[in-house]
Amino acid sequence: MSSEIVVAEPIYDGHEAEQERPVTRYITMGSGSHHNHPPEPFESERLPATLASEIQSFLRVANLIESEEPRIAYLCRFHAFEIAHNMDRNSSGRGVRQFKTTLLQRLEQDEETTIRKRKEKSDIRELRRVYHAYKEYIIKHEGAFNIENSHREKLINARIIGSVLFEVLKTVSNTAGPQALANRGGIQTKPYDLFGMLYNILPLDQGGIQQAIMQLPEIKSAYCFGFQEGNVANQREHLLLLLANIHKRKTHKQTSVSKLGDGAVEELMRKFFKNYTNWCKFLGRKSNIRLPYVKQEAQQYKLLFLGLYLLIWGEAANLRFMPECLCYIFHHMAYELHGMLTGAVSLTTWEKVMPAYGGQSESFLNNVVTPIYEVIRKEAKKSKGGTADHSTWRNYDDLNEYFWSPDCFAIGWPMRPDHDFFYVHSSTKSNAKKASESTSPVEERRNEDGEEDEVGVTKEEGREPKWLGKTNFVEVRSFWQIFRSFDRMWSFFIVSLQALIIMACHELESPLQLFDKVIFEDIMSIFITSAFLKLIQAILDIAFTWKVRQTLDFSAKVKHVMKLGVAMIWTIILPVYYANSRRKYTCYPATYGSWLQEWCFSSFMVAVAIYLMTNGVEMVLFLVPSVRKYMEISNHRICTILSWWTQPRLYVARGMQESQLSVLKYTLFWILVLLSKFSFSYFFEIKPLIEPTRRIMKIGVHMYDWRELFPKVKSNAGAIAAIWAPIIVVYFMDTQIWYSVFCTIYGGVYGILHHLGEIRTLGMLRSRFHTLPSAFNISLIPPSSRNDPKRKKGFFYDKFRKVSKSEKNGLAKFVLVWNQIINSFRLEDLISNRELGLMTMPMSSELLSGIVRWPVFLLANKFSTALSIAKDFVGSDEILVRKIRKDEYMDCAVKECYESLKYILEILIIGDLEKRIVSAILTEIEESIARSSLLEDFRMIKLPDLLSKCIELIELLVEGNEHNHGKVAKIFQDIFELVTNDMMTSGFRILQLLDSSQQIETDITYFSGSIESPLFGSAGGKNSIHFPLPDSAALNEKIKRFHLLLTVQDTAMDIPTNLEARRRISFFATSLFMNMPGAPKVCNMLPFSVMTPHYLEDINFSMEELHSSQREVSIIFYMQKIFPDEWKNFLERMGYENLDDLEKDKKEELRNWASFRGQTLSRTVRGMMYYREALKLQAFLDVAEDEDILEGYDAVESRNHALSAQLDALVDMKFTYVVTCQLFGSQKAAGDPHAQDLIDLMLRYPSLRVAYVEEKEEIVEGKPRKVYSSVLVKAIPDFGDQEIYRIKLPGPPTIGEGKPENQNHGIIFTRGEALQTIDMNQDSYLEEALKMRNLLQEFLQNQGRRPPILLGLREHIFTGSVSSLAWFMSYQETSFVTIGQRLLANPLRVRFHYGHPDVFDRLFHITRGGISKASKTINLSEDVFSGYNSTLRRGWITYREYMQVGKGRDVGLNQISKFEAKVANGNSEQTISRDIYRLGRQFDFFRMLSCYFTTIGFYFSSLISVIGIYVFLYGQLYLVLSGLEKALVIEARLHNIQSLETALASQSFIQLGLLTGMPMVMEIGLEKGFLNALKDFVLMQLQLASVFFTFSFGTKIHYYGRTILHGGARYRPTGRKVVVFHTSFTENYRLYSRSHFVKGFELLLLLIVYDLFRRSYESNVAYVLITYSIWFMSITWLFAPFLFNPSGFSWDKIVDDWKDWNKWIRQQGGIGVQQDKSWQSWWMDEIAHLRHSGMRSRLFEILLSVRFFLYQYGLVYHLDISQNSRNFLVYFLSWIVILVVFLLVKAVNLGRQQFSAKYHLVFRLFKAFLFLGVLSIIISLSVVCHLSWMDLVVCCLAFLPTGWGLLLFAQAVRPLIENTGLWEFTRILAKTYDYGMGVVLFAPIAVLAWLPIISAFQTRFLFNEAFNRHLQIQPILQGKKKNR
Repeated sequence: MSSEIVVAEPIYDGHEAEQERPVTRYITMGSGSHHNHPPEPFESERLPATLASEIQSFLRVANLIESEEPRIAYLCRFHAFEIAHNMDRNSSGRGVRQFKTTLLQRLEQDEETTIRKRKEKSDIRELRRVYHAYKEYIIKHEGAFNIENSHREKLINARIIGSVLFEVLKTVSNTAGPQALANRGGIQTKPYDLFGMLYNILPLDQGGIQQAIMQLPEIKSAYCFGFQEGNVANQREHLLLLLANIHKRKTHKQTSVSKLGDGAVEELMRKFFKNYTNWCKFLGRKSNIRLPYVKQEAQQYKLLFLGLYLLIWGEAANLRFMPECLCYIFHHMAYELHGMLTGAVSLTTWEKVMPAYGGQSESFLNNVVTPIYEVIRKEAKKSKGGTADHSTWRNYDDLNEYFWSPDCFAIGWPMRPDHDFFYVHSSTKSNAKKASESTSPVEERRNEDGEEDEVGVTKEEGREPKWLGKTNFVEVRSFWQIFRSFDRMWSFFIVSLQALIIMACHELESPLQLFDKVIFEDIMSIFITSAFLKLIQAILDIAFTWKVRQTLDFSAKVKHVMKLGVAMIWTIILPVYYANSRRKYTCYPATYGSWLQEWCFSSFMVAVAIYLMTNGVEMVLFLVPSVRKYMEISNHRICTILSWWTQPRLYVARGMQESQLSVLKYTLFWILVLLSKFSFSYFFEIKPLIEPTRRIMKIGVHMYDWRELFPKVKSNAGAIAAIWAPIIVVYFMDTQIWYSVFCTIYGGVYGILHHLGEIRTLGMLRSRFHTLPSAFNISLIPPSSRNDPKRKKGFFYDKFRKVSKSEKNGLAKFVLVWNQIINSFRLEDLISNRELGLMTMPMSSELLSGIVRWPVFLLANKFSTALSIAKDFVGSDEILVRKIRKDEYMDCAVKECYESLKYILEILIIGDLEKRIVSAILTEIEESIARSSLLEDFRMIKLPDLLSKCIELIELLVEGNEHNHGKVAKIFQDIFELVTNDMMTSGFRILQLLDSSQQIETDITYFSGSIESPLFGSAGGKNSIHFPLPDSAALNEKIKRFHLLLTVQDTAMDIPTNLEARRRISFFATSLFMNMPGAPKVCNMLPFSVMTPHYLEDINFSMEELHSSQREVSIIFYMQKIFPDEWKNFLERMGYENLDDLEKDKKEELRNWASFRGQTLSRTVRGMMYYREALKLQAFLDVAEDEDILEGYDAVESRNHALSAQLDALVDMKFTYVVTCQLFGSQKAAGDPHAQDLIDLMLRYPSLRVAYVEEKEEIVEGKPRKVYSSVLVKAIPDFGDQEIYRIKLPGPPTIGEGKPENQNHGIIFTRGEALQTIDMNQDSYLEEALKMRNLLQEFLQNQGRRPPILLGLREHIFTGSVSSLAWFMSYQETSFVTIGQRLLANPLRVRFHYGHPDVFDRLFHITRGGISKASKTINLSEDVFSGYNSTLRRGWITYREYMQVGKGRDVGLNQISKFEAKVANGNSEQTISRDIYRLGRQFDFFRMLSCYFTTIGFYFSSLISVIGIYVFLYGQLYLVLSGLEKALVIEARLHNIQSLETALASQSFIQLGLLTGMPMVMEIGLEKGFLNALKDFVLMQLQLASVFFTFSFGTKIHYYGRTILHGGARYRPTGRKVVVFHTSFTENYRLYSRSHFVKGFELLLLLIVYDLFRRSYESNVAYVLITYSIWFMSITWLFAPFLFNPSGFSWDKIVDDWKDWNKWIRQQGGIGVQQDKSWQSWWMDEIAHLRHSGMRSRLFEILLSVRFFLYQYGLVYHLDISQNSRNFLVYFLSWIVILVVFLLVKAVNLGRQQFSAKYHLVFRLFKAFLFLGVLSIIISLSVVCHLSWMDLVVCCLAFLPTGWGLLLFAQAVRPLIENTGLWEFTRILAKTYDYGMGVVLFAPIAVLAWLPIISAFQTRFLFNEAFNRHLQIQPILQGKKKNR
């Protein structure tokens, strides 16, 4: 029987003889021509998204078994075709039609071939045969735990194949045709107990696991609440692992505990529900976690509540960023769960309580998560990609904070869809009305306590929904935010400035003069200023919270109004009292002997005392932080009332106080900083200005050089403002400098006390190596179970104690671990094979008795040195022995060489006579040593000859060639003669022994007639020497080591030669002496996960990428030149000579080698998987016996499979690594090689898991609909990636910032109690991974009041070794991640989360919003907000330095600038964020200072330091152009004002990078020695480090200031590949035009104008002293990009750049034209931020542009043509001239448009006419009006800034003029300016390019590091292709 299949629908024949489904298909003629060829695998990876998850497993199994069972493969494919056809009959999904056609063609091709190869009569029998074969294999092997990895993989494969075959067999067995396929999901007969499911860590679905803990009741309850199966399975494993780990840790002293203890459950309850219970208390609600009194039942209830919370969290998707929203959901569902368990009856319906959203598997997702998710998504859409004003949309924080108010309960349960919370502001009211009409009826129910209606209010008839607006806070773009957040600090600085000025005016000489009644009252006037500042603060509070008035509770509104009222009252009272009571005192005599003569006060003083009463209360609470903390976190009515005025009623930012000791420490720190700052300001800035100010006020200036703007202002206020303004600006900035100074001092002292840099060099390592075993044993080996004392460690605890008897195997463990570390170095190609031999330590049973054989690199040259000493030694044996034993390593070398020689001789010599002779010689030596007569009995002068003979002998033994037997015998004879004749004074005794033996042998020979055998020879088939030696690995190692000991000379002193290997060994050795918690056993340690987000970054370099040129050179060529030693080691390890041979056989190894040296995912994964390797090694050491340790870790693991499996299982419980590859699904579907690279990575590391977001189309009602899911996969050999868990999402997860959203979707698949976040550009090392369990113990130790919830770690920047820029960046970053964070953590207590690799308390963070924040734009620096959030929620964050990870950084100037821009953007968004506002307002005063100066304060201080320069220069410009300066110099005799020099020197301190330079030098000094630090610092300056830091400074201030004003913050990808290439002039101009070049030109213009018009009355020296740093800054900002551009002065590159520049300028822009192709596109993008700016920001931009008109106003009055006129008409005429110039430009442009194409000659004549006209006017003016050439120069200086000012004005008012001709003219003007600036910049570069020496000098300073390491940079710069 047969039937025909077509694409439309398969047709079945209903009656079949043997219950066989019809499988005979119609075959077209000619299809059998390929039947004899082996079948090709069918594509099983690139499948249509709508079908992939359903059919992929069938196609994979078909490919796998096709060679052995072709018919079964055919049936699997046919089954896949049927599923695909039934899922999408119309082939409407993308790619479905093509797939079905291709698969059908393959089925037709295989039909006849496979049926001939069938071994049974029918398909069903064939299937049953194969199925039963796999089933029997599984049953046979499933119980075995001690199988090898290969057999384990086969068993896994058999399970997968058996599972697939069961599905096919089930369908084939059913004769009902396609109807059975339609209902296939309803059949649940699959034997899960046999085949199981794919599992993650615990095989929970495998048979045989019948423990009670595996039957947790929350799994049964889960389906009642409508959770997804994937979520249930995921969280079941999650909860089991948490319970198992905590249970084991709690009961580790008990031998066997099979029952789950209450302690584990109780600890989990406390951690998971602390936030929920706090939330309930805050809102005044009773917790719905209600437990029965019966202990056993209570435990079950606890497990159910834990399971419920985890299930809610696991399916919450983007709601996980809203922890209190999850509390709200859990609150109601916990009530329902409790009701179900107790059978409670609802007070509303009088029915049993049941889940509101129960029944279906996705009802929780659809009914709870999706509605809230839709609100988030729609609100985020309103942000317009982050460009809209923050007040117009609600971010994650706004939506979450709605649940901080009791109003949230009005949402109800089931949730009311018509509630205002769900309403998203719509553009039209009709939409709102429609939405309100379509809402479902409200289901009301009572509160769980039965007290009040839970819904609160019913829906009002006809009420339109209202947008709730922002909650509690509005992010307003304004610099006032800085004042508002840190108002106490600014008020303090302002009133302090006033006090300092008053004191300087009174010329105080002693602090006691402050108490003079007149001075004291004057100083107390600062409180009037304070009152005005509080009024400003109150006004700002109302203005900035105006848009949250809808959600603000009534008491908060009352408080704002009252604060405004009180502030206004005090601003009236204090000035009035001050004016009325001035100099009116009531005085009392002081007590006898007091330093006060009399005590006076006035009514004003009384008023001030009353005013300060609130401050006094705050002071008391500050001194007793525990009391204030209790008041803030308490929900008692009295505490709420008392803290109402000062404490906002918020759920977070309460109770953040530190311990008394911490407060004392950071208070002392800031008192020292502020004392230094105020002393400096008073004596060097303010006091020197008082006298000049008085002089200026006295002189009268009547004649100005221009028309004075404010002629009626008295006392020369303009001059005073010009002089004081820069001083005041610097006053507000220089605290940052003093902070940096004290940071350096404190960080240095702290580092010294904590053993930083204990071992800095190889020499120090060698000298301290003998102490490492004991330090290792104390730090990294758990104490024995018999003796487990609490090990206290202080600064001076004994690290050098001997290993105790109970830890006798500590030495062996150290040797084993050391060798593993050195082997990892070899596998990473950091060392060569020779170095491997020199650095490993031999394992022997001697270790157990305390005898160590040190690595050869320590003993290098020691034996030969000892030999030299002994050879020429004159004296007694005791002195010689003492001299040798003085050097421990020399003593060891001598002893080991002697013992090794004895050992080898014992094995080598087998002749009886020879044995007796050798034994006699050795006995003679040992007796001489015992008698101390060695020097008498032996002639030491012959020792070198003996050494050379021994070396010859050992070399022959190493070679092992049996043909050298005679040579060996001869060497022995030579040695015998040398020892007996030349060395031994009593050698005759040995010779007598020999003679007597030979006499006996002669007699025997005489009778036997045999030939006499020579000594050490062979005769008669008997050998006296066993050569070659037996093939024993241990013996071979011993001989090789002996050979090394004898031969290795001074060169081994530099082992390892690789700088990275040296650094890593040194740091590891140093860290063993640092204070770290004791190591627990692996089974008792905290479990942890590592998570790495991945987007589009490289995973592994492909062969094409390795050889394709990126810009100029191929990656492999670059790597070979940059890492020459590692390349050589790699070739040696692979056994090849060159790249060509290697590429033929070892492509994967080559790809890996290159990828491990780039910033790739494979490098990161390799580094993180060292954690697993280290834990497995440590677990082995925990359980291994002495014999196992001596045998070696690798040997035992390969021999004992059961132990290996047990260790794997233990490590899997403790460590999970998840990579969240957002695009893996789409890459796999598109066939992107990145997807295969990721699968290969998972195959290489089987425990690696990948979480990705799957975007899949489902056909719903004939239309495709996108469905999103979070999927976790692992890789199985032969099957590729296999899905473990799938959790459907409510929509696309990337709503906010990409990276935190990516982390959020993958965090549900992590496990354990700690979570380390690792970025894509990071690395780790085996030796560092060994310290992870110590680090995790920090979470169990109370630090002050509580354990930490976030642990910071050191980072080593591994990209700093090539270019100078990379070096600068590396040192800058290193100083921040070490000395900077050291200070932040302790004593300042303001360390937050600065990127990675911080370790989180995972349970704390998943219940409080996750490990980052994700709101668009505002959370651009997502990681630091995690630290803010943790601190606001009373978390304790600290930092540890005994462990480090590697980190890559950007190493080209453009990459660095993009990174700096991104960080500056992030800081500007932080400035306006609610987190910074709350920290600034709620921290105590000194901690608030710490917070400010270590976060946004650094950027704001940088910004105001540049503002100070502008203020100074414009002030000087005003003085010079107005003529005031001449009056000051001549009449007031003010030649040089010291304060101005001080102020500008302070500014240059920041500008030149010294803020980061000082901590940098201190840290280098600590870790490398202070002499090296000084050398490095000088070298950095010679390599233009100051230029680099000044340029980076410009990047920071530009992007920080612009983003606060206009927004536009965005993520800037920097790229992480090869960076040694030339950047075009055009690209540099695009990047730096507005951030640096424009500002540089402005400063240059200011300096030129100032220099031109400062008269001869001012000295040149003073001018240079004052302005040198500004000249340096302006030139740096203009030319640094070209200085740091490789080949920037190469003539060939210059010519190409010029052509490219002109092409870019002329190219027309438009839609689709990228900004790197056209100036117009770039310009439009550059001013795009102004499109989204608010009115205030535009007005501020216009106000700033006014400064450019000052030049014109001042300069036109200095023209000769003006003839000293001060009339306003002169200025008016200058505008006429500008208008004429613009008209000329417009005329030329119109002429070009009208005539240039058709009437070219006319256009040329027109231009000539205009030119002649202008020339004639100039000549006429010069004759008639005395116009001079100088006037023309001054006109250019005047009118160029005016044109730029007009351009800025036009850009700011773009919406008004965009549709007029003015906008086109603006564009032409902008293009003209840009072209002009480009030409001015290009000209000096082109001139310098003519000089070859300039290019050579540039290359040297750019790549000095590379030259010092003898790297070949020139070939890379010249762009040569790969050199094999």
